[in-house]
Amino acid sequence: MSKPTIGFIGLGLMGGNMVENLQNKGYELTVMDLNADAVKACVDRGAKSASSGKELAENADIVMLCLTTSAIVESVMYAEDGIMAGVKEGAVVVDFGTSIPASTRKIGADLAAKGVGMIDAPLGRTPAHAKDGLLNIMASGDKDTFEKVKSVLEDQGENVFHLGELGAGHTTKLINNFMGMTTVCAMSQAFAVADRAGVDRQQLFDIMSTGPSSSPFMQFCKNYAVDNVSDLGFSIANANKDLGYFLKMVEDLGTESKIAEGSSANLQAAFDAGMGNGNVPEIFDYFLTLNN
Repeated sequence: MSKPTIGFIGLGLMGGNMVENLQNKGYELTVMDLNADAVKACVDRGAKSASSGKELAENADIVMLCLTTSAIVESVMYAEDGIMAGVKEGAVVVDFGTSIPASTRKIGADLAAKGVGMIDAPLGRTPAHAKDGLLNIMASGDKDTFEKVKSVLEDQGENVFHLGELGAGHTTKLINNFMGMTTVCAMSQAFAVADRAGVDRQQLFDIMSTGPSSSPFMQFCKNYAVDNVSDLGFSIANANKDLGYFLKMVEDLGTESKIAEGSSANLQAAFDAGMGNGNVPEIFDYFLTLNN
């Protein structure tokens, strides 16, 4: 059976490596990105390029998005020459980014009216895993639509989960990132408070790591706060965005999260202080100088 043709928009670190993996596995791709060098790298490996979402969608059985915000996804979908204008009946749109679930469901309903399926499939793991086809993929959407693209997702992910109706993947990813980024904020501030109180940071880690607080996130925070090694490849800017999306989601659900509000305020303050490009454990520096 021939492989489906794929249109891929968003060739950042994650998306670019996902495309390379798909090309290595024999898929025919059309790509689009604002970064001309990223597009050229894919074209040099045999991909075609498109100048608009409409053109890309007209030539694809599956349209894949790996974009940074819900606003950008909506822009790419609804522009006059966007995906909605060119997507074929029977095609499937897969959103690999981290988006607001309400936005995802709206897009999915509009695509369904055109006879097009949608899967939200946010990602876990790193760009290196993307290049090797070893991502964790949190997919959701209509089960028949999921089955249409399952084999392609399995070429991209070591662990592919189907989590239910459209939006459940983005919901799960936001909850996961809320837990992780709140933990990093709390642990980073713990090291900063210890420093201010005259407690040795290494000794604090030695004590905390022997108890139930021990976790990979604690190790990431210790690596920066104690060893000055920044090795959690997720930026303060991205964490700030995702916590904001989580707060929007809980608002849409008619509830609130004071914990998320606190972490979000700290991430926003660090971002405003010019630290947005740093990895999340580097928020330790913000806490260390807080109110000085």
